[in-house]
Amino acid sequence: MVRVPLAAGNISKVLLNSQLSHGLRTVTTAATASKVDPSIVPEDRDKPFPVQLHDGVFEGYKIDIPAMNMEVTRNELMDLYENMVTIRRLELACDGLYKAKKIRGFCHLSVGQEAVAGGMESAITREDSIITSYRCHGFAYTRGLPPRAIVGELMGRQCGASKGKGGSMHIFAPNFYGGNGIVGAQIPLGAGIGFAQKYLNKPNVTFALYGDGAANQGQAFEAFNMAKLWGLPVVFTCENNKYGMGTSAERSSAMTEYYKRGQYIPGLRVNGMDALAVKQACKFAKDYTVQNSQPLLMEFVTYRYGGHSMSDPGTTYRTRDEVQQMRAAKDPIEGLKRQLMEWNVANANELKNIEKKVRSFIDAEVKIAEESPFPEPTHENLYSDIYVKGTENMNARGRNTLEWKN
Repeated sequence: MVRVPLAAGNISKVLLNSQLSHGLRTVTTAATASKVDPSIVPEDRDKPFPVQLHDGVFEGYKIDIPAMNMEVTRNELMDLYENMVTIRRLELACDGLYKAKKIRGFCHLSVGQEAVAGGMESAITREDSIITSYRCHGFAYTRGLPPRAIVGELMGRQCGASKGKGGSMHIFAPNFYGGNGIVGAQIPLGAGIGFAQKYLNKPNVTFALYGDGAANQGQAFEAFNMAKLWGLPVVFTCENNKYGMGTSAERSSAMTEYYKRGQYIPGLRVNGMDALAVKQACKFAKDYTVQNSQPLLMEFVTYRYGGHSMSDPGTTYRTRDEVQQMRAAKDPIEGLKRQLMEWNVANANELKNIEKKVRSFIDAEVKIAEESPFPEPTHENLYSDIYVKGTENMNARGRNTLEWKN
């Protein structure tokens, strides 16, 4: 795959272009790779029909790749499209609120990576668990959190997921464990959630997601080791969006084949711009980890259009042409949209109506969040919600001045 070379100091353009191509050469990132015969798509919206995934969407390490044939229904595809459009609209709303100075502090957006959250949720159940980094808004939504709770938390309002007292890195939902601020911390925490699932004999899986930057953290390898020793149902999932904070993966990682980082743990690389490939890979990963009581490493090759965070323009270490090229050729939402029309699953008007509905929905949720009050700046409010009610240790030092005297 030819990529637009970056302007990067004294590194030659030829070398840099080779480095950028390296992590993508075995996995296609075409967003319209799947094939369907439109004549066999049933009128019944809940009746499955076969889809043929394109060769190259998977690459395995010490494991057979998932089947290239899968089945979906019209309703599943439409729900997937609506979820991805909603995530995109939610992130763009957060972008605008941050620029209007209504969101302060940190804000990490995932525009361009919607296929990962959308495809993963469509493959698992609400009893399965997800834990990720601070680029978490899409996952929080697909796990069932209303947009007002996500936006409200970012703006520090009472309607937020943590009552406006946590901010962007403290967004939680049932079986969604954040949103974690410490780089890579969610990896061993994810192993712990998997341990609990195994201990309680639950037939469920934990997806512990992290970025290519966090893949170099030492705690990742410690968690891999424990998960393998204990046979934990955890899918360690690297969202490789090709860039960390201000640099490319190739300049920060000696080995960019992240799905091979587990050594003794099998790995799977997936086209993270193709929602159906993500769906199939996540279903495969859940079945493998639960049935075999063994962990799996998975790498989604994806792309973020914006910077690392709102304080990063994202253009000092890559060209605008590269971003525009990815938007034009590989956008996951546009790719799925073309598929739905080509397969006669939906027409342009139906999809446009979904987009209008989503726009109105997000606008209404943002309005509710903006009208929600800030937390009351009281002593009681400051120290509440630290412990589960009834488990407070009244002698814990440091919560207030009276406790220091005891």
